[in-house]
Amino acid sequence: MAKQNVSEQFVDILVRAGVKRLYGVVGDSLNPVVDAVRRNAAVEWIQVRHEETAAFAAGAEAQITGSLAVCAGSCGPGNLHLINGLYDAHRSMAPVLALASHIPSSEIGLGYFQETHPELLFQECSHYNEMISNPQQMPRLLQTAIQHAIGRGGVSVVSMPGDIASQQAPEKSIEHALVTSRPSVKPGDEEIEKLCRMVDEAKRVTLFCGSGTAGAHAEVMAFAERVKAPVGHALRGKEWIQYDNPYDVGMSGLLGYGAAYEATNECDLLILLGTDFPYNAFLPTDVKIVQVDVRPEHLGRRSKLDLAVWGDVRETLRALTPRVRAKTDRKFLDRMLKKHADALEGVVKAYTRKVEKHVPIHPEYVAAVLDELADDDAVFTVDTGMCNVWAARYLTPNGRRRVIGSFSHGSMANALPQAIGAQFTDRNRQVVSMSGDGGFTMLMGDFLTLVQYNLPVKVVLFNNSSLGMVELEMLVAGLPSFGTTYKNPDFAAVARAAGAYGVRVEKPKQLEGALKDAFKHKGPALVDVVTDPNALSIPPKISADMVTGFALSASKMVLDGGVGRMLQMARSNLRNVPRP
Repeated sequence: MAKQNVSEQFVDILVRAGVKRLYGVVGDSLNPVVDAVRRNAAVEWIQVRHEETAAFAAGAEAQITGSLAVCAGSCGPGNLHLINGLYDAHRSMAPVLALASHIPSSEIGLGYFQETHPELLFQECSHYNEMISNPQQMPRLLQTAIQHAIGRGGVSVVSMPGDIASQQAPEKSIEHALVTSRPSVKPGDEEIEKLCRMVDEAKRVTLFCGSGTAGAHAEVMAFAERVKAPVGHALRGKEWIQYDNPYDVGMSGLLGYGAAYEATNECDLLILLGTDFPYNAFLPTDVKIVQVDVRPEHLGRRSKLDLAVWGDVRETLRALTPRVRAKTDRKFLDRMLKKHADALEGVVKAYTRKVEKHVPIHPEYVAAVLDELADDDAVFTVDTGMCNVWAARYLTPNGRRRVIGSFSHGSMANALPQAIGAQFTDRNRQVVSMSGDGGFTMLMGDFLTLVQYNLPVKVVLFNNSSLGMVELEMLVAGLPSFGTTYKNPDFAAVARAAGAYGVRVEKPKQLEGALKDAFKHKGPALVDVVTDPNALSIPPKISADMVTGFALSASKMVLDGGVGRMLQMARSNLRNVPRP
């Protein structure tokens, strides 16, 4: 066997871990690794225009596949650009390995050109962050990094000076079998028994579900039926728990709707399932609370718990459901289902009145039409801000669709880069980037990545020439909007100039045809929809203690707005309520 250098060994180990591609920008200290990728047919180098895009794309790929994804940046400014996307991946529990190449090892600590200290910079957004300073650390250090990312769910960072990358790899190095998947975690029998007693003693039980319910839909439904519990969800739980759910009472939080808030605050026992829901103002303080989570550090950090259960939601419910006594009293559940339907009736007309004539176009209308036309297994990537609102209210989950956003980190400009990573996993699957004009223009250079690789991503641009959520924050804080408006170009013309399909929509009657044509186009496409910047209605009462940002939740305020097909779902569930 021919001798390998460290870079070749590095890439071979990534391939053994199932890595299919590396996202990044080539340059200086990173060149030996990129050359090793060039000579390895099992892995592909994805050349993006900005390293932040590389990290977001890797994070999205990891969320879609559940497998390790990799991004890389050259020394100093190159790898520093990764940091925002890595924060997002880490907070989303996406298994991502970042290679931060480094200046020559002999110059570290001497103020060399482009010197930074990656082992310090990435400490907060990683489970593992170490530097290869000697070839003898390979392959053990890289294998350890991979196992941290996969096993703990999040980011590992490996720093490596360019001169080390070019040196000969150690002979007879220890390469062991790699961890490539996570195990199930079942709670102890004692915790299951305690939880069983609490459920049996409670007359009114509510379930509140987050992204930790992925893969546990059947178990949640079976438990809800056994104890007659309404089921609410956080934004990240929507795609996993809302579909085929006769107990659905909507979503809680700033973007919430329906009766989820009432159900969580009027029960005897609230069970938080796989959620790290951050807005504790929406959680009750006077009911018993149980939290089930696979990550013990999440337990109890949002609310006072009467019982903390460390385990997978699926394994926990599989153990719990047969042990609890079946409840027959549906009064609380049926009352919440009726409240939910009534609440949605009050807001359903938010975008349906004279939409064919309303110019600029209602963004709610755009989201509703998009939901109707998109494929049943489409992947939606969603920009932070008002696009979060439209996705939360109008995208209909079905168990096959995916909705990915910067829901925990809250970064701008995430949707387009995440769409790149999602599309590379399957070129035949429809990927739609719901982009705001602010987020899109922040990393607009990587629209060229779609063109370069002929990725068939469809960018639906909600173009209101403003930072809509920021304007709302200013309004709530009693401040005049300032610095929130943009003078935008014709983005469709920009797309066409770049070599992609582009169409601009200024009237509602043009929208459906434009989206259909874009979806039929085999390559990248952009639909520039000019939307109403004043679309979002706000509550009639605004209290003085409301503060900026998503801490608006301190007021228990819920933004009013339409709900698309969710009213139909609520009405259907209400029809299933047994009649006396």
